[in-house]
Amino acid sequence: MILNSFPTHLLPRSPLAEARFLHQHNTCGEEDLTCPRINSRSTCCSTKYSHHYLDHPPQVIIKVQQQLKQEDSDSLLMDSPSEVDLSNPSPLMDSSSEVDLSTLRSHFINVLKSRRTQVPVSVKPAEPVVECLIQETPRPTRSEAMESCPRENFEKDQLVEENLYLITEEDEQGRVPVLILSLIGSEQQKRPAIVFLHSTNKCKEWLRPLLEAYASRGYIAVAIDSRYHGERAKNMTTYKDALVESWEKGDTMPFIFDTVWDLIKLADYLSRREDIDPSRIGITGESLGGMHAIFAAFVDTRYAVVVPIIGVQGFRWAIDNDQWQARVNSIKAVFEKARADLGKDEIDKEVVEKLWDRIAPGLASEFDAPYSVPAISPRPLLILNGAEDPRNPIAGLEIPFAKARMAYSDANCPQNFNAIAEPGIGHMITSLMVKEASEWFDKFLKLN
Repeated sequence: MILNSFPTHLLPRSPLAEARFLHQHNTCGEEDLTCPRINSRSTCCSTKYSHHYLDHPPQVIIKVQQQLKQEDSDSLLMDSPSEVDLSNPSPLMDSSSEVDLSTLRSHFINVLKSRRTQVPVSVKPAEPVVECLIQETPRPTRSEAMESCPRENFEKDQLVEENLYLITEEDEQGRVPVLILSLIGSEQQKRPAIVFLHSTNKCKEWLRPLLEAYASRGYIAVAIDSRYHGERAKNMTTYKDALVESWEKGDTMPFIFDTVWDLIKLADYLSRREDIDPSRIGITGESLGGMHAIFAAFVDTRYAVVVPIIGVQGFRWAIDNDQWQARVNSIKAVFEKARADLGKDEIDKEVVEKLWDRIAPGLASEFDAPYSVPAISPRPLLILNGAEDPRNPIAGLEIPFAKARMAYSDANCPQNFNAIAEPGIGHMITSLMVKEASEWFDKFLKLN
């Protein structure tokens, strides 16, 4: 099977789009601002991006200088302002502004901090889950794609299983269930770790085939339940109810952002374990988990290798180009509630935009793919999508991926970025995606 890398013939441009695309590339300058939060393995470089979608002028500029520095989330969180004005979710998008990457990350942290009570991170023991709650009917029983993951021959009694709770904030959702699998004897040396993130309505136990496969190959394999999922769910509608309540009250961010907060704290914990090499922590996820992975890596550079699977899309592009329906239908209840509250007869782009601004401020503006994707550079990033995925339209990723290629090229590591669309595949994970992800992690995380 032939795979098509972005952007290719799968990404047709109109003449107007082509002209604007070329204009974007020809207007990039060379001015540096210091970004204080780049992974310690990064290469120093500077990159300047001109921002626009097909219908937006190139006016907001992101300027990056990679610096050999690595810090934990304590200093990261201390650096950001203490308050954020959520009535204006896009203060960085003023047409005359210039924004450096550290400011963008600080603002994202600022948004995350705005809706939670912080506590010192602590760990509590937990018991294994016999049967996790999956908020789907009928209940899925297996994932052939995950079961196809390359593995070494091993016996189940060769694996060590750890179950714990990571406490990340005061609210009951601040208790993060964590499942860790590793080979017996792994504690004798520092090993690479990979965080695996499940899709909507699933749970960490659903990922066990991947955890076992990677653990058999020497990785420390880690999974968590995202907010309102698995052990953090009370019933079959917990996640749907949380989304609706977030729209109504505006005091939580269950769509993506709250779990990203947990992943920052998880990086704290993993970086301090004696059996994990803190410079070799990878992150991956499917669908919602892929969104969690890309945003966590955007804000926290301790995630050194990143592989989001069917989880990267252009939210602003979808609104502007009337391609938001598939994403909306995946969590339709909250959009129907917003439609009714806004006095609309049907869900339209105004409803979509207002809802994103309410439950995930900045998702369709300054934290969208044109900013978050190139911000991963120079860390290895592989994006795996289906060529026919309606939730992640390929055309909406043209600009983000072009900017990412510029970033990696300017960092002198173009080989560290790839984006693959599997032909004929919609919104589903495949065995080929699992294989590509496995090879990417082996290439960049394992020491030969």
